[in-house]
Amino acid sequence: MVELLLLLLLLLLPLLLYMAAPQIRKMLSSGVCTSTVQLPGKVVVVTGANTGIGKETAKELAQRGARVYLACRDLEKGELVAKEIQTTTGNQQVLVRKLDLSDTKSIRAFAKGFLAEEKHLHILINNAGVMMCPYSKTADGFEMHIGVNHLGHFLLTHLLLEKLKESAPSRIVNVSSLAHHLGRIHFHNLQGEKFYNAGLAYCHSKLANILFTQELARRLKGSGVTTYSVHPGTVQSELVRHSSFMRWMWWLFSFFIKTPQQGAQTSLHCALTEGLEILSGNHFSDCHVTWVSAQARNETIARRLWDVSCDLLGLPMD
Repeated sequence: MVELLLLLLLLLLPLLLYMAAPQIRKMLSSGVCTSTVQLPGKVVVVTGANTGIGKETAKELAQRGARVYLACRDLEKGELVAKEIQTTTGNQQVLVRKLDLSDTKSIRAFAKGFLAEEKHLHILINNAGVMMCPYSKTADGFEMHIGVNHLGHFLLTHLLLEKLKESAPSRIVNVSSLAHHLGRIHFHNLQGEKFYNAGLAYCHSKLANILFTQELARRLKGSGVTTYSVHPGTVQSELVRHSSFMRWMWWLFSFFIKTPQQGAQTSLHCALTEGLEILSGNHFSDCHVTWVSAQARNETIARRLWDVSCDLLGLPMD
């Protein structure tokens, strides 16, 4: 009898999970951007906007009337997404520009072109990223995770910062992850040449995003530019494309994973919600301030990482 009950439970479990999935997904994605702010005349840059969270973020900002730049590595895919957003929103001011965050020449070329093209920049969303890549290096010799997820966005932000200040009030949103809790900044092994683990390399880079946000907020006090880091949640996206194991896990628990639209909500909350300026430098999840690891609260590490990043990128340490 016990064996029969166990067998019945095993047979019914998938069905029960399927039936409960909408409620569980709703519980796991409770954060929704409730801001009604409209953005006519505002200029926005979203990196990695040709797919996933970035695409949904760009679509919503375009829906609100902003002039939106999709900063993408894949121009062909970016153009298709731009046309889709234009058709969906009726906003024709959705532009695609080449940006490869694994190459500082591409980052500088994007910034140079943007600054020549636009007089203002009101919102910068550093959304693009890589996850669990086999060991590889960027065009400039940086380990891929720290190079793209941290140093690429660090350089882009630096190059666009004066325009953001001139356009104040303006905001910078850095997409990080709950995975930062497993991250450490190993200054003696920042490029992963002494030891490397693809999963941990991602975690280290997400910790760097939070430390960058906090130090940037400290330096920007009184400038009218505020900055926030966000955990979007566990989202169905192309980010896991480098890991067969993660793709399998995403499939196994697909009922409980956020859609890209749900995953974009916290980025939108930090980009749009009025009165958020006093929380500059904070980390958000489900549209609320959330706690970060002890490493992520370490101001000494944050300042050192800033200086090391400047040195690696050939930027002045002001």
